[in-house]
Formats: sequence, structure tokens, C-alpha cells
Amino acid sequence: MENKENKYLEIMKVFLKLGLFAFGGPAAHIAMMEDEVVHKRAWITKEKFIDMIGFTNLIPGPNSTEMAILLGHARGGKRGLFIAGISFIFPAMLIVLGFAILYKNYGNITYVASIFDAIKPVILAIVLQALFRLSKTALTKVESFVLFGIVLTLSLLGITEIPLLLGSAILMFIYRKLKDSKKTLVIEPVSLLTLFLIFLKIGAVLYGSGYVLLAFLRTEFVDQLGLITNAQLIDAVAVGQFTPGPVFTTATFIGYLILDIPGAIVATIGIFLPSFLIIWLLHPLIDKMRGSNHVKHILDGVNAAAIALMAAVTIELGIASIITIVYGIIFVVSAILLIRYKVNATLLILGGAVIGLITFLI
Repeated sequence: MENKENKYLEIMKVFLKLGLFAFGGPAAHIAMMEDEVVHKRAWITKEKFIDMIGFTNLIPGPNSTEMAILLGHARGGKRGLFIAGISFIFPAMLIVLGFAILYKNYGNITYVASIFDAIKPVILAIVLQALFRLSKTALTKVESFVLFGIVLTLSLLGITEIPLLLGSAILMFIYRKLKDSKKTLVIEPVSLLTLFLIFLKIGAVLYGSGYVLLAFLRTEFVDQLGLITNAQLIDAVAVGQFTPGPVFTTATFIGYLILDIPGAIVATIGIFLPSFLIIWLLHPLIDKMRGSNHVKHILDGVNAAAIALMAAVTIELGIASIITIVYGIIFVVSAILLIRYKVNATLLILGGAVIGLITFLI
């Protein structure tokens, strides 16, 4: 029997590494998780991984963090659930907190952007690799492939995630059932408890991307409470986007701006706590969902939509990332090294960072 302590240590190592090197947002995080836990370590099957993606798209909260929590549970039970989630969040929180301290005291963090610009093409290659692997499992039927094409097109035209996911679930269900029978104000003081409750509410009800998070944060902290400015909010979201780990560590940055380190801590706990509780309570539903013929059709629709949304993010990331010939070369070389020669993704990310630093210094 495998030693439990070794299993927990393995979970911690995997998600600490992801928390340090998983740049590029949820699609990139999920791609790196697929490489680590399905391809390299075979903790779960590719089919189960895709079902987890579909499940996290149906519940509120940060998708990649919820994937980390689910994968930790699959490997190490309830203790693994907390180890994986905390290990994924903690390094990102410390990095964002460091940027928040520099920002609050010295005013500007834009000089770091050149390093992360060179990392983006590497992330694009990682996402492309995972997309190719997952699509071979999720898009095995004609109806799934057609739904993928529809959702990809609509996503690129600007339709948001939730209507696409719900619509896909409904369409797949209806199709399968038919086939069988024949989705600046005055600043007021705020307490740690109030800050915690605001972020707890956001974490409990937020669906969608970093742009949706931006809307929630603006409403709460700029429009209603006047605790930060629009410029500070944009900088906070930028730091959350270009640092590794979950984008929701934007909460760490804002919490620090408002109430220093205690604020950073309670904001981070508040926004991520609902994800732990939701996964803890609902994770048994994943296997039951696949076991029910009715829900299976819905889950297949959501999975096809999730892969399409991941493809849309890949295209958008490519347009935003490959802005020079150098970045184009980084992408092509990274894709070849990943897919053909199976080079470790972490090494490629570090290589991209070095190229970005050299470019900045030149």
C-alpha cells in the first residue's frame, strides 16, 4: 500500500510548483495540471479530468483553483483537497503580496511586464498541447464536435461563458433525448470582518473570467465604498493576470492596499474559501453525474463547450501574445519542444523569463 504521507507530500510538491509556474490564466493552469496529473502521474483518467472541467464550469468560483482542489481530493481524499488548494494558492499569494508592497510604497510595477510578455508564447504552446490531448477524448462524437464549433465561433464573437455553457448543456440534452426516443465616493473606514465578508460574497457567487472579477471588484471597492481608485483596480487585476497561480489572488493585492498585510490575508481567505467548501460538499456528484444517462448528456454538452472556450482563449492569447517575431519564434520552438520532445514545461517558462529579461536589458 502506498504511504499516505508520501502521497500528501507529492500533492504538495505538484501544486506548489504549479502555484509558482502556472502563468497565463485558468486555461493555462488547467493545461499544466493535465500534463502533471494525467500525462505524467496518471492520478486520474483523461475522461475524469474532462468531467472535472465541466463540473467546475457549472459552479461559482475560480475554475483552475477548483480543479486543483478536486485533483487533490482525487489523489488524497479530504486532506489532499486542502493540501492541493492551499499549495496552489499560497505561492501566488506571496508573489502578489510582494508586488502589492512594492506598488504601495514605490508606485509602479510595469517594468516587470517585459519578462512576462516573453513567457506568454510558452504558455500558449502549453495550452495548445493540452487542448489537443483533451479534444481527442471530449470530441469523440459528431454532435460534440459540432457543438464545439458553434461555441468556439460564438465565444470569438463575444458571447460570454455562462450562456454558452448552459446553452450547450441544454442543446446536448435535447439532442440526445430526441435521438433516444425515435445554458469616486467618500471613503468610509472598513473593518477586517467587512473586507472578509465582501470577498467571501464575491468568491461564492462569481462565475466567469477575470473580466467578471473586475466588474465585481469595481462595484464593491470603487463605486460603493470608494476604498481604491479605478487606476489601482486595473493595476491590481494586471498583477493578478501576469503573476503565476490563480487570478483571484488579485484579492491579496486589493486587501493589502486597503488594510495592509492583515487585509491581504483575510481577502485571500475570503475569496477562496467558498471554492473549498463547494468542492468539499459537491465532489461526490461528479461520478453520479456521469452515472446518470440524463445528466451524462448535459455533462457532455458542458465538456464540449469547455473545450471550445479553452480553444477560444488559446486563439485570444495567441493574438495578444505573439506581437513580435521573437515571441513568434518562442511559441514555435516551445510547441515543438513540448509536443515532439516532451521537454518539461517549467524549464520552457524559465527560458521565456530569461529571454524577456535579456530583451528588457537590451
